[in-house]
Amino acid sequence: MIELDRRQRVTLTRAAISLVITAFEGSVLVIALPAVATEYHANTPALSGLLSVLASGFAPSIAILAFFKLFAVCFEVLVAGVVTALIVEEAPAEHRGAAVSVLALLSGIGIFIVVVAYPLVAPHWRWLFYAGGVGVLVAPFIWWLLPESKAWQRVEVTGSALRLLMQRPWRRRMLILSTMTGLLAVLLDPAGLLYTVYASFVLHWSTVAISILVVVSGIAAAVSYLAGGYLTDRFGRRGPAVALSVSTAAATSLSFATGSIGFFVGNVLWSAFASAGTPVFGAWSGELFPTRARATAEAVIAVIAALGGIVGLQAVALLSGTTGLGGAIQLGGVAAVAGALLLFLLPETKQQPLPE
Repeated sequence: MIELDRRQRVTLTRAAISLVITAFEGSVLVIALPAVATEYHANTPALSGLLSVLASGFAPSIAILAFFKLFAVCFEVLVAGVVTALIVEEAPAEHRGAAVSVLALLSGIGIFIVVVAYPLVAPHWRWLFYAGGVGVLVAPFIWWLLPESKAWQRVEVTGSALRLLMQRPWRRRMLILSTMTGLLAVLLDPAGLLYTVYASFVLHWSTVAISILVVVSGIAAAVSYLAGGYLTDRFGRRGPAVALSVSTAAATSLSFATGSIGFFVGNVLWSAFASAGTPVFGAWSGELFPTRARATAEAVIAVIAALGGIVGLQAVALLSGTTGLGGAIQLGGVAAVAGALLLFLLPETKQQPLPE
């Protein structure tokens, strides 16, 4: 059990609310993608182009939908990076992994709401985007009342955070972690964004069947978030990170290499391994960089991950015509495993003081 004072509980609660709203908006397009594809008569290359931009319910065309999504994702990445840095700075050293796992678990509420709501409103996917507009009203209160971390209050802000990250030893750590994240995204972004399309158009699953899969995967993810936090606080960062990344790549590839049963089992395992890795990487990335540039480091890593995702999506668009959608996604597994092995080059940081 993590013991937190009142200030830490307030910080965690408000940060969690922000992630619930962000997760809700971010998951609508993925869950509703088959309906979007049908309405706009979009094929796999068109959907890959849309998701490469990574929307809004007011979009009259898939091109404008992509344009709106570009701005939405920028803010989603910003929220995730800042909140992760804040929680790492506020949590006790021996429970940083557990704190990030609880935060990730709470953020899953936003995705769960979409999963439950979409079958009730399908195919009216725009309604979910409209509902997400509540974030416009709530966000100012969250950020206005959210307390600043004590670690940040001790920092003297001088010079550029990016310039600091280009110095030793941060530069090498940034290069390794961002490269790994980008390579993993070559597989996980197309898989995570197009799995509902694969289930609908290749396996011919119904909306209800897809929602059942998402719910079961979500339950596995919820348990795995907590398990990942426990593992990383007990056994460190590097070992669990490598093992979970390789396992995630294998399970993801399995999902698209077999029929309906393999797709279901692979998705559940993929969700479990990836979710267990979330608190591991959340704690590790926060401990690898100085407080002055911690959120900036998270943002840079997210940008590189986005670029890796674009490469993966464009590769799927190029190859799906000859290998099929599933085969094109599977090829990203090679890049993901190569990225996971790079993690051996990073230092272990378990329960070490945060670099100032």
